[in-house]
Amino acid sequence: MSLARDWWLPRLTWRTLPLLPVSWLYGAAMRLRRALYAAGHLRSSHLPVPVVIVGNLTVGGSGKTPLTVHLVGALRARGLSPGVVSRGYGRPRARRPDTVLEVDPDGDAATYGDEPLLIRRRAGCPVFVAAARVAAAHALLAAHPETDVIVADDGLQHLALARTFEIAVVDPRGRGNGRLLPAGPWREPYRRFDEVDAVVAHAGSARASGAYAMSYAQDDLYNLARPERTCPAGEFRDRVGARVAAVAGIGNPGRFFAALRALGLEVDEHPFTDHHRFAPGDLAGIAAPVIVMTEKDAIKCGALSDPRIWVAPATARVDPALVDALVERLRGHQAAGHSGLPDHEGTARLRP
Repeated sequence: MSLARDWWLPRLTWRTLPLLPVSWLYGAAMRLRRALYAAGHLRSSHLPVPVVIVGNLTVGGSGKTPLTVHLVGALRARGLSPGVVSRGYGRPRARRPDTVLEVDPDGDAATYGDEPLLIRRRAGCPVFVAAARVAAAHALLAAHPETDVIVADDGLQHLALARTFEIAVVDPRGRGNGRLLPAGPWREPYRRFDEVDAVVAHAGSARASGAYAMSYAQDDLYNLARPERTCPAGEFRDRVGARVAAVAGIGNPGRFFAALRALGLEVDEHPFTDHHRFAPGDLAGIAAPVIVMTEKDAIKCGALSDPRIWVAPATARVDPALVDALVERLRGHQAAGHSGLPDHEGTARLRP
């Protein structure tokens, strides 16, 4: 069992126990950093438009990117013009942390990161990436002045960017061993959930009380080599047969495998690490007539011409009350006529 899987066990193991002292140091450093922001020794940058943070308190895939895509569409339906900023995890590090790139929908994941490219293609809004999200946000506003709200994908711990509304997504795998990195999966203590503006929980997640529910709807599958070949999810088993190989290089591959089984498929699991850069050799050894992968993985596999590969995109379905609460806050922001007020933690939190 890998260290990452040990994190999600309800107890410490022989792998994670020796990391406890480092975990305590990490926690102390995190508390010091937040205290410095609260005291004003480190300052958050306030933008002229409201900022919505979508993040989580654990490592791994909790569904932040699908939620970001959903929010962009919902805000646009309410008459707003959202843009997205992201760190662009997995892309080559730039020489300067303030180097900014606007995501080209026809570009590649190696340049921008798989998640920003996926958001750009699915949401159709401006997406900018940079190690310094503040720099990305300023560049986005300069290039697209019509933008009136910025959504930050995975920015809950990025205190340099002041925020108007914080959303934390609950990982459906639960609390694990409850420890901070590197002894456990937690970026921040569990009590941080009580400080955010909204919590979004997958169906069956441990923290469902008071949280907005999120689920997924399976979209039509398409063939990677011939995207014009599509198949409704409910007909896929009859079209290709019951047994498939499933490939997933995401934070929580088990969720994808379970979704395929829900379609009546018999799944041979092939998990890879999150943000894995696929090469032809990764799939050459899979002896299966049909391979199904996630949309996030497919966006890194454009050069592969393997006709066995089918892509299974999914769309987030979220309690509409979340968008109602968010839009109410944004209206309060507009009525207040300023970009944010520092709260006791030094981040910007607008109160209507």
